[in-house]
Amino acid sequence: MRSDRRWLVLLSGRLWTAALMGFFGGLPLLLTITILQAWLTREGASLTTIGFSTGLVGLPYAIKFLWAPLLDRFQPLALGRRRSWLLLAQIALVASIVLLGFQDPSASIWPVVITAYAVTFFSATQDIVIDAYRRESLADAEQGLGASFYVYGYRIGMVVAGSGGLFIADLFGYRVVYFVMAAIMTLSAIVTLTAVEPVGSDERPKTLTDSFIGPFVEFFTRGGHLRIEPLLLLAFIVAYKLGDNLGTHMATPFYLGIGFLEREISAARLLGTATLLIGVFLGGAVVLRLGIFRSLLIVGILQGLSTACFAILTVVGDSNGWLAVIISFEELTAGMGTSALLAFMAALTDKRFTATQFALLSALANAPRALLVAPSGLFAEVLGWSTFFVTCALVALPGLALLIYLRSWINSSAVPRAGAHDTGG
Repeated sequence: MRSDRRWLVLLSGRLWTAALMGFFGGLPLLLTITILQAWLTREGASLTTIGFSTGLVGLPYAIKFLWAPLLDRFQPLALGRRRSWLLLAQIALVASIVLLGFQDPSASIWPVVITAYAVTFFSATQDIVIDAYRRESLADAEQGLGASFYVYGYRIGMVVAGSGGLFIADLFGYRVVYFVMAAIMTLSAIVTLTAVEPVGSDERPKTLTDSFIGPFVEFFTRGGHLRIEPLLLLAFIVAYKLGDNLGTHMATPFYLGIGFLEREISAARLLGTATLLIGVFLGGAVVLRLGIFRSLLIVGILQGLSTACFAILTVVGDSNGWLAVIISFEELTAGMGTSALLAFMAALTDKRFTATQFALLSALANAPRALLVAPSGLFAEVLGWSTFFVTCALVALPGLALLIYLRSWINSSAVPRAGAHDTGG
């Protein structure tokens, strides 16, 4: 009976709130990447200008942990700590998107870049608070499904801004895109105002020093004294998806190099997107059913296998059937890994420092995709495609070994086992 009741969480308003917040988190992202790049291109900006301006504009997403302690420490409005910051970030985000729509790239690029930075700063701030809210409003056993619903909402928001934005731009121009998206973003305030402030959100640092230093002291002395396990845990978070990211980073040159056409790759990736979304849900469901440790272990093994499967294409050649199967398998496991890892990071945070600790952990989780994949092309040239993908699969083993080594510490200090239901708020 308990097992059946566990799945009633799918009807929980908390999960659907996570999905809605995910939508408004994903909406601003492509406004400063895809849409801005297209706008600058139409205005005749050079490729160098487009590359630097839109590349560096994303910096706030990578360094958001620097101001996250302020969001843990202060409560600016009477809505509660999380909803207060969320509402303020959303108001500022709407204003900055509207302001970006009023810019003229043909006259000067700098006002465009500065305003785009404002959009990404407030978008990153909203992301900090959304992550903290989701962690504090859901029970630990629900974090996997919470991550699934959040990712679904985030992806839909990206589609609305990216594909929808380009469609609107084609009909009415790029200024209208930003005004329409700002109008949609105003609805985020309704979600924030009707959401329930998480229980225990008033547990916050008492001083600025505590808000900046406390998250690190708490994390590294968890269990009563300074330990090596938290440091190894950070290494695991970096390593968990490293092999997967190394392999997929060079996937497109690999496909083209063995004879696939662009339209064949596009069709296979369309199917892969569907399996990614299935994987996102399956990852959350597996966490709910098996607990985080076993989920991370099983999904980690599957991720390694899916990366190794790319080597099959070096044998069978440009087979569209095999391409579709392998891409779908890789995307399925990538989606499962995303949900499991997000759930794990959420459960690791202390509710006094949720915003700061989650921001730091997510920055580490994104490090492989942002930094460590840079030499993957060199590895592929030296090793050859088949050996390269098998090596990428083996890169997963150190992370899984760390996970097994840390199992007892994880279960005792961070994450409850399957079926553990705290109230969460």
